[in-house]
Amino acid sequence: MSLPQSVRMNMSAGLASVVVAALLVGLKLWALGATGALSIAASLADSAMDLMVSLGAMAAIFYAAKPADEDHAFGHSSAEDLAALGQAIFIIIAAGVIAWGAAARLVADEPVALASEGLGMVAMVVSILLTLGLVWWQGRVARRTGSRVIAADRLHYLGDLLPNIGAIASLWASSRFGLASIDSVVALGAAAMLALGAIKIGKGAFDALMDRRADPAIVAGIGRIAADWPGVRGYHDLKTRTAGSRVFVNIHIELDGDQTLREAHAIGASLRRKILETYPQADVIVHKDVARNPDETGPSGGKASHKGSGQTRPH
Repeated sequence: MSLPQSVRMNMSAGLASVVVAALLVGLKLWALGATGALSIAASLADSAMDLMVSLGAMAAIFYAAKPADEDHAFGHSSAEDLAALGQAIFIIIAAGVIAWGAAARLVADEPVALASEGLGMVAMVVSILLTLGLVWWQGRVARRTGSRVIAADRLHYLGDLLPNIGAIASLWASSRFGLASIDSVVALGAAAMLALGAIKIGKGAFDALMDRRADPAIVAGIGRIAADWPGVRGYHDLKTRTAGSRVFVNIHIELDGDQTLREAHAIGASLRRKILETYPQADVIVHKDVARNPDETGPSGGKASHKGSGQTRPH
């Protein structure tokens, strides 16, 4: 069975991300060996993280195209979060090693001289060009398919341009003015950025594994869609959780109890399609309840219906 064009495009962007990240790791390994610059080491660690994140993103794309099975009724997306925790720990350790080395160089009696700065700058310029090419393709795919995974990966690579530029600046300062200590300062800044990024990734993965609710903006957006949908008199018990790149949504909507089952099903199905259209990463279950009468305390005799803010919606 052929895959939809949007899935093929997402897969192509995921594969391109992995290939570019692998090329950058190889290129920066060579540049580190040629120059001994810690700023390049920091950029190398960042590219290594990119490679792992890109592998996780590509796996997420392939898993998204794979239907749930009997043993994993909700899919396999939690594997992304487990991998992300491992990535975060690895990057924090790498950032600590780089920061320790940079600090040791700064307090050393004799500055460590860099070598082959020109070759190092060429390598970093090539890295920037490869990154820009990847960002262009990812942006095109994200606009065509609406993939949140590709969009997030693109933002990550855009953020990587700054450490690359910092490495070029430190190599230039060393070559032009003999300021080898600039390399250590840039490496310290890059290590701090790496650690902050790893903490953010790790926190997000931990929150997802603990079934934390989705972004409040997504919850509010789903609430607005349900509140204004034709035929829906109210909604309640809007619950969400995240797992990897997926957002699982459960919502109860209140409908006219006198309409046919076919009509009620059509309202729920159209609402689900709209939520999926707005949030493609979502997995949505819509429960249909009978709307309460004015003399009842809530839907089907239960609690009152409400919007996402918890306010009662008038009927």
